[in-house]
Amino acid sequence: MDRIRIIKKSMDIYLKKYPVLVLTGPRQSGKTTFLKNQFPNYTYVNLENLDLRKYALNDPNAFLTEFQGKVILDEVQRVPELFSYIQTKVDEDRIMGQYILSGSQNFHLMRSITQSLAGRVALFKLLPFDQEEMHAAGWLDVDYSVNLQRGFYPALYDRDIPSKVFYSNYLQTYVERDLSELIHVKDLKQFRNFIGLCAARAGQLLNLNSLANECGISQPTAKAWISVLETSYIVYQLQPLHSNFNKRITKSAKLYFYDTGLLCFLLKINDSATVKTSNYKGSLFENFVINEYLKQNYHNNLMHDFWFWRDAVGHEVDLIWQHSDKLNVVEIKASETIMPKMFNGLAYFDKLASARIASKTLVHTGTFNQHRTAARVQSWNNYSQRYELD
Repeated sequence: MDRIRIIKKSMDIYLKKYPVLVLTGPRQSGKTTFLKNQFPNYTYVNLENLDLRKYALNDPNAFLTEFQGKVILDEVQRVPELFSYIQTKVDEDRIMGQYILSGSQNFHLMRSITQSLAGRVALFKLLPFDQEEMHAAGWLDVDYSVNLQRGFYPALYDRDIPSKVFYSNYLQTYVERDLSELIHVKDLKQFRNFIGLCAARAGQLLNLNSLANECGISQPTAKAWISVLETSYIVYQLQPLHSNFNKRITKSAKLYFYDTGLLCFLLKINDSATVKTSNYKGSLFENFVINEYLKQNYHNNLMHDFWFWRDAVGHEVDLIWQHSDKLNVVEIKASETIMPKMFNGLAYFDKLASARIASKTLVHTGTFNQHRTAARVQSWNNYSQRYELD
């Protein structure tokens, strides 16, 4: 299905300002389909193709001469030697939007960019579908739990692949392949167990010592494996806001998964009904909502930073983002019924930082929206109002 991804608008703007654009993101997030379909005036070259990869490695000058004009180089991290030649060519040609580079192994790709193309590139990140894209395609279910459990990868919808089948293959085919190219794991079964333990901790403070002990590995190994999962776009860490407002605050990050479908698969939640009865319901919904903020931020190229806040005695707000010098504060509740106590975290934070707060929002699983004195109450699917990040 040929569709416009939201990120296209921002990329079109920066094609006029930079000679090179770089698109990263998880494997199977739709990068290749997007680049082929939405940039038809570019020559598409996939360096997963062994013959093309050998050509680029053995004779990079001839390779770049053959593929003249505007070119997409997909999986370009496969030929890191090519980056220095691209630098020379864009400096000589001085053509804006000359190359679009794409890859799924963010570690290798970013290392090559910082070494050779610093100052010449605009960076973009394409994640699985956001809610706006799902709604436009007619795929967004009215029940949040259906979307949360199924996940947001394009293949689930374009090819109607059952979630359990897709994520089983995804873990074996992509996660383990990327892993093998980044670090050496002696016991793959142990690493799979590690990923499952991470899933059980989604939405919680990341305690590497506890995670390592339960998995039977060292703390440095756990740290390295978390790093691999981050560079493979499986998990990310949400950092705490460091403004302490004269309070002792946590310094640990919280762990989240980029896709709740994968998270559900790892937790063995195989249908939407189980989402609502699971002990993980709260953390799943929190992950689901924070992901949407993250996607809207990346797909619209807004470049906001996100945090959470928690003090030493447990007062907490789930998500904070800053616009200009003001803070926007979000509380996330897996409930359709709004109770007064749900605003306690927002109220407490408001007392500490009222002069800096621009907005307070409570996101819930229901379908209604309200403007209350304590905060704006927003449904999970009211993305057109909730995600006005700019």
